[in-house]
Amino acid sequence: MMTFQHTAKVFAVAAITVLASASFAAAEQGGRYWTPADGQQVQHRAHARQHVAKPAKRKQDAFAHMKNSAAPKEREHHLILQVNTNDAPAMNLALNNAMNVAQYYKDAGEKVKIEVVTFGPGLHMLRDDTSPVRARIEEMALSTPEVSFKACGNTQEKMKKAENKDIPIMRQAEIVKSGVVRVMELQEMGWTYVKP
Repeated sequence: MMTFQHTAKVFAVAAITVLASASFAAAEQGGRYWTPADGQQVQHRAHARQHVAKPAKRKQDAFAHMKNSAAPKEREHHLILQVNTNDAPAMNLALNNAMNVAQYYKDAGEKVKIEVVTFGPGLHMLRDDTSPVRARIEEMALSTPEVSFKACGNTQEKMKKAENKDIPIMRQAEIVKSGVVRVMELQEMGWTYVKP
């Protein structure tokens, strides 16, 4: 019984090797198993015309096709900037970082998306009534669409209860349920995280 299994395995491996070799040969010849030698003429039944086969050119075309199909697609870069302190210099630093990164990739001809995520005391950055960087954010929203702003909804609710009033968020920002969860989810999708 062992001899039969061993023999069957040997035949299976041999068959796979032959098929793989034939596939590679076909791929090298543009899907054909045989191509004429230089100077030999071929007559195609469909067109009944003759031409001189040029294997060297065919190989070059195949390599060019492989190179083009293997060319990397334009990469898009992703950055999260976290702000969780009510500190104007830290907020300005985050905005400076966002502008510098956006300009870097614009100059390089590459795409980038940047999210500034605020939570905790950092929500003041996006509060319509207390933001020390309001003018910069309004300007950036118009000039740098690669940068978006997210405000933590949990923090907004806590501030509402603590201050006993509605907490207005700038129209340039989007409220997310949780700023921390937003940072986690973006990192899980491969975004780069920076806390200025």
